[in-house]
Amino acid sequence: MLQSAQLRAARALLGWRQNDLAKASGVGLATVARIEQGEGVVQGNFSTIVKLQQTLERAGITFLDDPNGGIGVRLFRPDR
Repeated sequence: MLQSAQLRAARALLGWRQNDLAKASGVGLATVARIEQGEGVVQGNFSTIVKLQQTLERAGITFLDDPNGGIGVRLFRPDR
């Protein structure tokens, strides 16, 4: 399950502002801000969450979810 903190961390790793994520994903800026303000599991329309996750994954982000309760993100940039 995608967590709000993972979205914020993924965006930070990419050096993106909320506006950058909104433009890249086609999701409204206010929606991105609202989703990121949450705590825990991302709340929102399923298709919106999928758009955000897929956009970040295309940019090189891998979302990590440890069955023991740990979460995280990893950035893979093949050009480096």
